[in-house]
Amino acid sequence: MQKAVFSDYRESADFISERIGGEKPDAALILGSGLGDFADRLEGQIVIPYREIPHFPISTVSYQKGELVFGRLNGKKILAMNGRFHYYEGWEMWQTAYPVGVFRLLGIDTMIVTNAAGGIGYSDGRSMRPGDLVCVTDQIKLAPMSPLRGANIEEFGPRFFDMQSVFDKKLIALAHEVAAAQGFELLDGVYAYMSGPQYETPAEIRALGVLGANLVGMSTVAENIFAAQLGIRVLCVSCVTNMAAGITGAAITEDEVVEVASSISSKFEALIGGVIERL
Repeated sequence: MQKAVFSDYRESADFISERIGGEKPDAALILGSGLGDFADRLEGQIVIPYREIPHFPISTVSYQKGELVFGRLNGKKILAMNGRFHYYEGWEMWQTAYPVGVFRLLGIDTMIVTNAAGGIGYSDGRSMRPGDLVCVTDQIKLAPMSPLRGANIEEFGPRFFDMQSVFDKKLIALAHEVAAAQGFELLDGVYAYMSGPQYETPAEIRALGVLGANLVGMSTVAENIFAAQLGIRVLCVSCVTNMAAGITGAAITEDEVVEVASSISSKFEALIGGVIERL
């Protein structure tokens, strides 16, 4: 498929802007696996199915609703993606990050990204466990695809740009403050991307651990890369839903990922809600 051009993003943004009455959201929220119920907390909801938005992909993951939800939470106007797009679904990498360009044209400069991830642990022997929440401080993408491959859209920024400040330090500090106030420890970690849909092998996890990864997943990095080009500040929080391959020897299943994410959704939602309140 031919890569989208600037006018495509503009058409998507104009459609959304009209549907939400021209409001400018204070932040965008990308909801990961098992966390879609957070969108139900938004007040005065306006729901826009992806299929209605010009040029938008459509999520094919069964438990993700595939809709944008605009509403208010803790005094802030939020535009939430209830369901994201993955390379393993058959989308091109630029399509998985497409909404981020639309966010920028809506005037959004803050993005909170959530995901479900496998826990690898730390090189100093510290471990993770299912249910842990981890603030992503950096990412590793060994896959050759990039959401920005192809003709550069100059309106969005330069083709070559710095990736040392993808994750906003002030937002990370804020998330830690909120977690401490709520009585739990928010971990920090490096998220590694694998394209999926198969889970990783034990050898791949050992290799990622040597490279400095603490988490592994099949999403998120494309959105973060595009956000970096656009100058959108990013807070990314992972929910450890399972231990990565070879850590415990137990088989990894999709049911486990969804079940664990759902079981701690209230804790996760409280953290994200607290951060939003203090933006």
